[in-house]
Amino acid sequence: MFTVTPRPAPLPHARLAPASSVRSAHEGDAAALAELSRPFVLSGALRERPLPLYAARAAEFLVAVAPEGPLEGCVGLRVYPAGPGEDRGPAGVLYNFCVAGHRQGHGVGAGLLRAVLAMAHARSLGALFTATTGGGGLFLRYGFAPAAAGLAPPSWVESLDPRRNARILARPL
Repeated sequence: MFTVTPRPAPLPHARLAPASSVRSAHEGDAAALAELSRPFVLSGALRERPLPLYAARAAEFLVAVAPEGPLEGCVGLRVYPAGPGEDRGPAGVLYNFCVAGHRQGHGVGAGLLRAVLAMAHARSLGALFTATTGGGGLFLRYGFAPAAAGLAPPSWVESLDPRRNARILARPL
């Protein structure tokens, strides 16, 4: 059973930057996903992932794209089925959420988060989880709250690097 109180308020009315659109990523986006993520990896905000992993998991990503084509942001959504005997439905984990520095503060992250929340609802996920080493302000504004690791998918929790001291946030759907 998954409980986080209080129940989140309706989603804020943030707008995606007018020059961007959101779409599903594809294998051909792997190099651009890695390049977009690189500054965040170097700062310690994201874990490093090899290019073949971006290619293999491209279908898990949504990307914000400028009209001329470069990626301006991305977020991965990995679905974890409930384990045997667990009294909950499948849960999702948001990962590798980043927005290019020059597009931060322009609604790109909010647009991606709204799109991934809609995708999670469409897939009938019971909850979303993420881990952040930062303040998590955007997640908190969209109804995420600190959560105990025991509520999250166990295999995902085991994959977290304890040296990163990340905070787990959750949002019921």
